[in-house]
Amino acid sequence: MTEKILILDFGSQYTQLIARAVREANVYCEIIPYNKEIIFGPELKGIILSGSPFSVNETNAPVVDIEALAAKLPVLGVCYGAQLTAKLFGGKVEKSDKREYGRARLEILKEDILLKNVLPNSQVWMSHSDTVKQLPAGFDILGTTESIPVAAFVRSSAGYPLYGLQFHPEVYHSTEGKTILKNFLVDICGCSQDWTPAHFISDTVAALKEKIGNKRVIMAMSGGVDSTVAATLIHRAIGKNLFGIFVDNGLLRKNEFGEVLKMYEQLGLNVKGIDAKEHFYTKLAGKTDPEEKRKIIGGGFIEIFDQEAQRIENIDFLGQGTIYPDVIESAAVHGPSMTIKSHHNVGGLPATMKLSLVEPLRSLFKDEVRKVGVELGLPHDMLFRHPFPGPGLGIRILGDITEEKVRLLQDADAIYTNGLKKAALYSSVWQAGTILLPVKSVGVMGDERTYEFTIALRAVTSVDGMTADWAHLPYEFLADISNEIINNVKGINRVVYDISSKPPATIEWE
Repeated sequence: MTEKILILDFGSQYTQLIARAVREANVYCEIIPYNKEIIFGPELKGIILSGSPFSVNETNAPVVDIEALAAKLPVLGVCYGAQLTAKLFGGKVEKSDKREYGRARLEILKEDILLKNVLPNSQVWMSHSDTVKQLPAGFDILGTTESIPVAAFVRSSAGYPLYGLQFHPEVYHSTEGKTILKNFLVDICGCSQDWTPAHFISDTVAALKEKIGNKRVIMAMSGGVDSTVAATLIHRAIGKNLFGIFVDNGLLRKNEFGEVLKMYEQLGLNVKGIDAKEHFYTKLAGKTDPEEKRKIIGGGFIEIFDQEAQRIENIDFLGQGTIYPDVIESAAVHGPSMTIKSHHNVGGLPATMKLSLVEPLRSLFKDEVRKVGVELGLPHDMLFRHPFPGPGLGIRILGDITEEKVRLLQDADAIYTNGLKKAALYSSVWQAGTILLPVKSVGVMGDERTYEFTIALRAVTSVDGMTADWAHLPYEFLADISNEIINNVKGINRVVYDISSKPPATIEWE
């Protein structure tokens, strides 16, 4: 039995950060919309109430019966969750005199197990417009800040522990927030912290064996982290009954097709490589609209995958590298959307395939997938390489796509990526890549004038790709890369560096 913490989502932008902080403490947790039915069982150890864009005083503000929850388990309310707790028990929540956003110092007024080992005047992060003006009867203040009277509180009457925090312990800027969360998880909820990669692997492989038995699984492979880790787990459960298909759409990185197939072979995975470059180049000829190119690439993949799948008999399951952010049911501003995103790699596979899904990673965040990959002994370069878009270089070639343009971009991209690794800059960048612009300019090489393409270099720092800042790479490095590309890639005579952040720009150009 895996112990579990439940996070009720009221629509906060930080809800996934709470989940990641809980998982980092080696405690399994799940996010569900605030109004979804809760199944209480011995594995459920506690409940966390998230923040929200709502005010608790709005007529359509989301509400749960916190008293009923706290009658069964320890509960921790964060920001909106704390305000809702105070209001429902008879306290007073009002608009703050000013919107409180940013750093504050927590003054601890009363010792409590929740704040064990938290230093005096610890920095916390505020993000709210309402504040608790008066606590209900039976509640005690644990901490305050200079600008708000109630920053942390606890119900002191009988029953399970019920806490509220006006600040966000899950964010980086709350310097001892992880300590506070760990106190709640371990000392208050009694979690044993046994959610580890090794534990996940043994449980998952056992569950896969039971689910699949002697049946066969087919899986689309990309060479990326998610599909490779998922395939390795399935392979451990069923061996050669896993059939992988890796399609070369002609838009991969330089030498990637051969290198990935070699890696799969070394891992003992049963993967068939399909060279479909000409198929994609033909379909993409003359197409310049980014969305049309994406649809052609996605549709072409489905077509090739389906053709190859028909050649394998008695397939019952489709393996996918779906991860947790793809399947979280998010609480939208007007209530939970109850929608599940289709996985970006294989969403839209033909319904005629009529296969049951096998998704061994659907409970993991990306960083957890990498930790599982390390435990499985997968290659470091594969596990920690930068994100690469599903349509590949097709959305890094602006305008129409030709085989010659792909070659130019592959060569330039290889120089850039290898240069980042040699300069020990690769791991400090979240994502980097080259973009071939539909722009030619005049250059001079020796005594000859040239009229060739322009390459844009892109590198960003980020945590999850939702926002990103341009990476401040050293000028000397950029100068060296520019010279190496221009000197070695015939057809490119100008290199520029993209210094746009997201927002307002996106990481990819198309």
